[in-house]
Amino acid sequence: MKNAYVNGKPITREAVQFELDRLLKFYVSHGMSKETITANLEKLVERAQEQAIGAKLLLDRSEELDIKVPDADVDRRFAETARQIGGEKALRDALAAKKVTEEAFREGLRKECRVDILVKQAVAHVPEPSESDIEAYYRAHLGEFVSPPQVYARHILVSPADKNSEASKREALDEIEAIRARLLAGADFKEEARAHSDCPSSKEGGSLGWFGRGMMVKPFDDAVFSMKKGEVSGVVETEFGYHLIFKEDERPGASRPLHEVQGEIRDLLRHEARGRAVDAFVAELREKAKVEYR
Repeated sequence: MKNAYVNGKPITREAVQFELDRLLKFYVSHGMSKETITANLEKLVERAQEQAIGAKLLLDRSEELDIKVPDADVDRRFAETARQIGGEKALRDALAAKKVTEEAFREGLRKECRVDILVKQAVAHVPEPSESDIEAYYRAHLGEFVSPPQVYARHILVSPADKNSEASKREALDEIEAIRARLLAGADFKEEARAHSDCPSSKEGGSLGWFGRGMMVKPFDDAVFSMKKGEVSGVVETEFGYHLIFKEDERPGASRPLHEVQGEIRDLLRHEARGRAVDAFVAELREKAKVEYR
């Protein structure tokens, strides 16, 4: 991939990597597999470079306009960054490790704030989504607004004292099988969990509350969603040890009503509309700039 230049100034590798990290985080959070990311990495890097060009254009324009940023805004962003990494001492230690002065870091935050103000100005004309827009989106995407099936389950966990010891694993397996025999003979699951489970949920009688598919490790997930309501499982082995599961209740997936998802849709439509406005603004800036690849 060729290097990009905006008005003669290079788009640094660090800037492209920053945008690429943001893209990867977004796609991973939306379920894209590592295999798909790897297969499309070249295109993602190209997109990251284009986003870095856009960020540079916005930064240059904000500096041209000499947008003023109150010191309080910079202080607020500094404090937010510090909270994210464990406090101001941790932030200052991280800056020292990178040989970046606090003054230089704060100046970078000031530039970010300046761009944020410019972006707010660029989207100020964008109207809020109307109720009819929200309802139309909901009707067109009904399949996306469905709550998944859930189960309410309890479990008893017996973990081997030494997971690398066959004798220890055998001892734990013998214990969980003895517990299961007592349950089948009529013992109370909650009481057995309180007395013998190695999971913190033992205090709640083994309760894991309501949860959907994919929230537990796979062997546990597969077992509990294949069980009947009121059933006690056989012994289920996971990386944590040996489990017995009691499926106490279940509820099927169902369509989520409009009033429940209205806020989500409003945020989505607002985000999309403002994104289009920013893209148009950046396109205007790009037409007036000299962007080269060499």
